[in-house]
Amino acid sequence: MSFPKMAKIRQKFQVESLQDIPGTIAEQFQQVNADEKIKPGMEIAITVGSRGINNIPLIVKSVADEIRKRGATPFVFPAMGSHGGATAEGQKEMVESLGVTEEFTGCEIRSSMDVEEVGVTSEGIPVYVDKIAYNADGIIVMGRIKPHTDFKNKIESGVLKMASIGMGKHKQALALHTYGIKGISEMMPEVGKVAIAKSNTLFGIGIVENAHEETAIIEAIEPDQIEERERELLKKAFTLMPSLPVDEMDILLVDEIGKNYSGTGFDTNIIGRIRVLGVEEPKKPSIKYVIASNLSEVSHGNALGIGLADLTTKRLFEKIDIKTMNENVVTSTFLARASIPIVLDNDQEALKAALRATWGVAPEQARIVRIPNTLHIGELYVSEVIFNELKDKENIEVLEDLQEMKFDADGYFLPMH
Repeated sequence: MSFPKMAKIRQKFQVESLQDIPGTIAEQFQQVNADEKIKPGMEIAITVGSRGINNIPLIVKSVADEIRKRGATPFVFPAMGSHGGATAEGQKEMVESLGVTEEFTGCEIRSSMDVEEVGVTSEGIPVYVDKIAYNADGIIVMGRIKPHTDFKNKIESGVLKMASIGMGKHKQALALHTYGIKGISEMMPEVGKVAIAKSNTLFGIGIVENAHEETAIIEAIEPDQIEERERELLKKAFTLMPSLPVDEMDILLVDEIGKNYSGTGFDTNIIGRIRVLGVEEPKKPSIKYVIASNLSEVSHGNALGIGLADLTTKRLFEKIDIKTMNENVVTSTFLARASIPIVLDNDQEALKAALRATWGVAPEQARIVRIPNTLHIGELYVSEVIFNELKDKENIEVLEDLQEMKFDADGYFLPMH
């Protein structure tokens, strides 16, 4: 079977980005009167989640430096539900894999799955907070505010989610996910508000990224203003979000999926697939077949999200740690996301199978897009038909002209970078 030629292009997005992260964080500490809240001798806990956030090591170090300036001792604790196999050691490894190490940040990482029950919501959901953080003198709840991959609402991924499913660990994740999508879309914000109110939370820090995954906004927020401000920052995050350059595709090949790119392995907002019971699928983009080629090393075998693909490779399949992935998917209750798609020997065979199934489309006319992952979609490969539609657009830069697809000796694409 012949494959269409592919060209490498770069999408240029309108962006704003922060140039001085430590300086911005210093200013934000002043905005929330940190001098009044952080006193010498205090121990202050900083949340770090499992998501890939650009500059997260520097952001954590800068926050820690501001705490140290005031004579207090900062420490990091993993704020994630069932990730890292729902174990203290696994979660510590996840934090370190993001570059947030004790060496770089100067902060001890204190990881535990033990929680303290601090209250209950109006709907009767118990609210938990990480025991180590709860016993500290103060907590700074930090998270990236962005569109969620499971649902749409006024509050999605952000500070309140970190305060609830993050600070409440596996126990809170189980309590919320028991209610399915309602648990995280409707009940999660109130759990987060109770957790903040009933703990020594000093303030929140919201992070927003632009379409190039650069840090665009870092904002410290007073505890009683987190909900209102997070709604506004979520709207801003939507306007800054990147997207694929076309809405109609026969095949999308994703070089790598993983927890460091999205909590669901793929960012569902990018691929237009959610696959959660009772949640309507997005109208666009419309993709006939998604191929997942590889799993990131830092996912430690957790291939959650593989069920969003239609085809995968032997290489990825052999990296799956079923126990770790199942722990995550059973906690979430979105079981379809861990379904294993058809497994092919390599990229070449997966492409052949997908092309065979694009009924009535000649291979050379197939609309194919290849991206490194769903977090980095600035540079990508497109097939000839799509290339001809895009090449003259102002926001498109041609990096490599049309050429034959190249595979290595094992039948896999060579890495994009």
